[in-house]
Amino acid sequence: MAHPSRTPIRTPPSAAPAPAVSAIQKRTLTVLLVSQVLSGVGLAAGVTVAGLLAGQMLHNTSLSGLPIALLTAGSAGAAVVIGRVSQRLGRRPGLAAGYLTGALGGAGVVVAAALDSPALLFVSLFLYGAGTTSNLQARYAGSDLAAPHQRARATSTVIVATTAGGIAGPLLATPAGHLATALHLPELTGLFLFSSVTFTLAALTLLVWLRPDPLVLARTLPAASDEGTPADYPARSGPGLLVGVAVLVLSQLVMVAVMTMTPIHMHAHGFGTAASGLVIALHTGSMYLPSPLAGRLVDRFGATSMSVVTAGTLLAAGVVAALAPGHSFALIILALVLLGVGWSFGLVTGTAIVTDSTPLATRAKVQGLVDVAIAVAGAIGGLASGIVVATTSYPILAALCGALAFVAAPAAIVAARKSSARAWPTQS
Repeated sequence: MAHPSRTPIRTPPSAAPAPAVSAIQKRTLTVLLVSQVLSGVGLAAGVTVAGLLAGQMLHNTSLSGLPIALLTAGSAGAAVVIGRVSQRLGRRPGLAAGYLTGALGGAGVVVAAALDSPALLFVSLFLYGAGTTSNLQARYAGSDLAAPHQRARATSTVIVATTAGGIAGPLLATPAGHLATALHLPELTGLFLFSSVTFTLAALTLLVWLRPDPLVLARTLPAASDEGTPADYPARSGPGLLVGVAVLVLSQLVMVAVMTMTPIHMHAHGFGTAASGLVIALHTGSMYLPSPLAGRLVDRFGATSMSVVTAGTLLAAGVVAALAPGHSFALIILALVLLGVGWSFGLVTGTAIVTDSTPLATRAKVQGLVDVAIAVAGAIGGLASGIVVATTSYPILAALCGALAFVAAPAAIVAARKSSARAWPTQS
């Protein structure tokens, strides 16, 4: 029997017709796709060369994870601001402000490297995190106008668009380095030059073409789905908000920790920048390309089942990375691809749970806070990864991350079942 609070609400005469909303949703997704392709280049820059740049400036391998920690800490602060701005003014100004702040941070990284100023580097990486937050939060904008049974697929459509820029970014490391050298700048700053430009273009794309604002429009539609679900009510029964946060946090922590130290691990075994750039490019592609599949699986089989698949994939990535010889390029690639796929499954699954568990009236604010937790997890993973590798080894780090995924999986299942039972009591 249907839950009593889910009584269908009739659409008033003033509400926008369904075909009109559908057309706006398609336009919204198109604009978001363009902005994601552009911002994807910037997203990959920090991953590919930030750790190497910091290691070069600080002459200390144990602090190589600090740049990613600062970047993700900055994204945590930005997530709060972007979430609040989006809640009050809409997605367009919130996301655009984040991209412009990220562009400023990218320019600051270039200046810091040219002046050999670690302090300015750290501040700039903190600001740069705002751009990565906007790239991540754009997935929420894709689901604002989507029908409840299509939210996961709409989210994944936005996520997959990051693939083009995310793959191009690391592959541009060498030519971007040549450009930086030609400009008499440190070679590793080249990608940050590119990312400042692409972040700026992403912001302009949203400011000019993301009209009407999807979140603002969604609030004017009192009736949402063709299933009769009110727009202000969670769309589907299932795992609760805390479970969604757990899936997102776990995926981010494990992924960032292993990914951050992989280029450094490769360089220690004789691989060059081009090789590590290729591995990160394939990893980045595996983070985003599987997202449409993940969206369809979530919509079809449910988020609880996909939480288990996420944990299993991350465990497999950790095991392969731990057992792979340092000179085995193929196994390193396999480990990073599995890591990316696990993260992709976790991002889509956790986002679907969070969106379905929050009413529209407070959705953007809650989503911003959730992304704070994701960013904090990434900061912890990035900072701890360098310390773990410096005191033990890269295989130990990978094994610990795999074990963390394995231990968290049964806990997530139990929590999901209890949450579902409380949310939807048996009706007589």
